[in-house]
Order: sequence, then C-alpha cells, then structure tokens
Amino acid sequence: MTDTLDLPTKRQEEWRWSDMAALEAAAQSPAGEAPDADGWFIDGLDGPRLVFVDGEYQAGRSDAGPVTLEQLSADTDHPLGRRAAGAGWVLRVGEGGAKTCIQIVHLGSGGANHVPARIELAADATASIVETYAGTGWANRLTQIDLARGARLMRSVRLLQSGGFVSLRDEAEIGEAASLVSIVLGAGDMGSRIDGNLRLTGDGAFAEMGGALLTRDSQSQEAAVVVHHAKPEGSSRQIWRAVAADTSTASLAARVEVARDAQHTDGEQSLRGLLLKRSATVNLKPELEIFADDVKCAHGATVGELDKRALFYLESRGVAPARAQALLTRAFVADALDRIGEEAVREAFADNADRWLESAL
Repeated sequence: MTDTLDLPTKRQEEWRWSDMAALEAAAQSPAGEAPDADGWFIDGLDGPRLVFVDGEYQAGRSDAGPVTLEQLSADTDHPLGRRAAGAGWVLRVGEGGAKTCIQIVHLGSGGANHVPARIELAADATASIVETYAGTGWANRLTQIDLARGARLMRSVRLLQSGGFVSLRDEAEIGEAASLVSIVLGAGDMGSRIDGNLRLTGDGAFAEMGGALLTRDSQSQEAAVVVHHAKPEGSSRQIWRAVAADTSTASLAARVEVARDAQHTDGEQSLRGLLLKRSATVNLKPELEIFADDVKCAHGATVGELDKRALFYLESRGVAPARAQALLTRAFVADALDRIGEEAVREAFADNADRWLESAL
C-alpha cells in the first residue's frame, strides 16, 4: 500500500497532468494471478531472458547471461524513483564489449512492486535491452545509466499492462561521444508516468528519448523528460507521438537545458498529438532553456485530427474508412517507433501498436 501523503500532487507544476489517483488504486489492488511470461518475449532475439513477477526475480524461468542480481540503493531525489530500492538487476559491460538482445519481462498480479536497475557501459561498449510490462498492479522502476566514452546503449520499453499503473524513472550520465537511445511504447490499458533525466556530460554526447503513448476510454498516460547539455558538440532528440481516443488523456512534456559551456549543441524536440475523438485530450509542453550563444535548438508541438483530405483520398480508391484511419494513424506512430535499431524489436512494437489501433478505431 502506498502512502498518499508522500505522493506528488497536481499543485506541483511538473506533476499537474499526473494521475496519482490511478497509481494509488493500482498500488492497493488485490493480488491475483500474473500472466505467463512466454508470450511476452520477442521472437527472433537470441539473448538472455529475465522474468520478474511482482518485482521478484524468477531464477527458474530466466537465463540472466551477463545480467547480475544485486541489492541496490535508490540514490535519487525523485519522489517515485526513491521507492525503488533493494533487489534489482545490473548490467556491466567492459571496455569494447557487446551484450545485445537482452530481454526483461515484468509481470504484475496486483499491488505495488518496486525494482531498481543499473546499467554501466565502459568505453566503446555496446548493449541493447528490451523491457516489457504485462499484467496489472503498480510497477515502479528506477533505472540509472552510466555510459563512458564512446559507449552505445539501445533501450526499448513496451508498456502493455491490462490495467494498473507503470511509473518509470530513468537517470543517465552520458560521456564523451557516447550514445543513448531510449524508445517507449505505451499500448496497454494501464496509466503511466515515464520520467527521464538525461545528462550529457562529455563532448559530442548523444541522447534520444521518445516514443508513442496510445490512450483510450478514460485512461491517462504521461511522459516528462529533461535533457541537460553540459559540454560542447552534444546532440539530443525527443521525438514523441500521442494518440488519444474516447475521453482519455495523453500528456508530453519535453525540456532541453543548455549550459553556458555547451557550445555547438544541437537539440530537437518534436511533440505531436492525434485526437481520434474530440472528447479526448492531448497536453504538450516543449521547453528550451539556453545559456550558450552558439547552438541549434528547435522545438515543435502540434495537436490535431486525421487529415480529412488524406482520408478522402484513400476512401476514394476503395480503402474502407476504418482501414484508412488505421493506415494514417500507424504512419503517425511509426515516426517514433522506426527509431528502434533492431528489426525484430521494431516489428514487434509496430505489431503492438497495430493491435491497439484495430481495437480503438
């Protein structure tokens, strides 16, 4: 059970769109039966597979490979992230090493569960991780990432819970010429809060965090990401897409901070929302805070409906109205998901988005 007095409130600007009531309800929900893990792994990926049920590692159903299980402290001031302390998973890759196609499935049966994680890549190391959330309850996660010079991390996250709430807090330090790409798909029926704090602390570092949030009924999903450029020649991308149906709400907040010494920064924000019904809501909040004088930073934010001319064009050529809507909506979402590097993962995410569209349109 969660202490309501310790949760953020809508009076705080950075939490004004958050659905803490849904989080609290998920945390207090009775335990049931978690879904089976097998159907949630992506075929075609030959790598380690880890299963967590209600936040507890399932050794008998896992092949951890290079991933270790350790006791971790929640060294953060984030109000949800600091709850995630205790038994968690750690991935460390040595200099020049590569650990790819790691899959982690989180299954919930109800109630609250908290898992911390740490990813540490040495110089020129490479890793790719896919995480999937299924079941119900409140799944709360803190992931702390440290990328040394030239390291590269590709992280893909699917939120597919049938109910409950998922809260993710990512905190990253990205060194010289290192690269972090993190893509999130929210295509389940849970509420969500995706939080990111990415710090580019080396020259020429690159960070991207984005994805797609798909909401329907009275559901609410939210992403709030801050990227801080501390050194010169850094680049960042925040490419987010939101699709809202019925009376649901999708909210996207993206912030870029450029320090005085971070000359030649290249930062891009693209926040776009699509309303499938006018009763739905999409909130967008792009922000730039720039103290350097030689930078290239741009942001865009738009909310609208499907292009009626494009719908008419497709329908006039024999495409059924529902199919025409699905095709245009898929193209809208694919703009964010196409940035996933591994083909099998990208296709799986696209299939999840397609199934959501088929049921929502």
